[in-house]
Amino acid sequence: MQISDDDAAYSACRSLCEGLVAAGITDAVVSPGSRSMPLALTVDATAGLRTWVRIDERSAGYFALGLAKGSERPVLLVCTSGTAAANYLPAVVEAHYSGVPLVVLTADRPPELRGWGAGQTIDQHGLYGSHVRWFCETPVPSELPVDQAVRWFGVAAARAAEQATGPHSGPVHLNLPLREPLEPLPC
Repeated sequence: MQISDDDAAYSACRSLCEGLVAAGITDAVVSPGSRSMPLALTVDATAGLRTWVRIDERSAGYFALGLAKGSERPVLLVCTSGTAAANYLPAVVEAHYSGVPLVVLTADRPPELRGWGAGQTIDQHGLYGSHVRWFCETPVPSELPVDQAVRWFGVAAARAAEQATGPHSGPVHLNLPLREPLEPLPC
């Protein structure tokens, strides 16, 4: 997949994924959806990441948990916005109590589309509460110049991996508000 270097969402997601690979993550479990298109496509296109697609989020969470336990490395877990992210909660809680490193990336609506009562939307800020080692609400990539977004998301990747694998390993959560268009810009 070729993506324009001017596409802020995809450039930010690429920087995030490349940073996570550089930190040792080799597996990603994706539960695709419309809002997570930039994340899902970028994960699949990132060299060094093996992508596992699991439509059902609850089983995806446990599949990622099993991969992380078996490999003793953090696993990336990606889903779309809304109630999809809530279905990861049981696996996140188990990862928290068993010290299993997961990096959970949830796509989200941008701030202007939150709180309008649309179906399947929930407040994802701090969704997993005290069951994560670190939570971060990222900036909307299109609100930053592309070069700043690339730097910001690269640093966030390093911090996420460090927090997931530190002395008290466990899950971390990055919530990424993404603005339409969600399809990649043509090159």
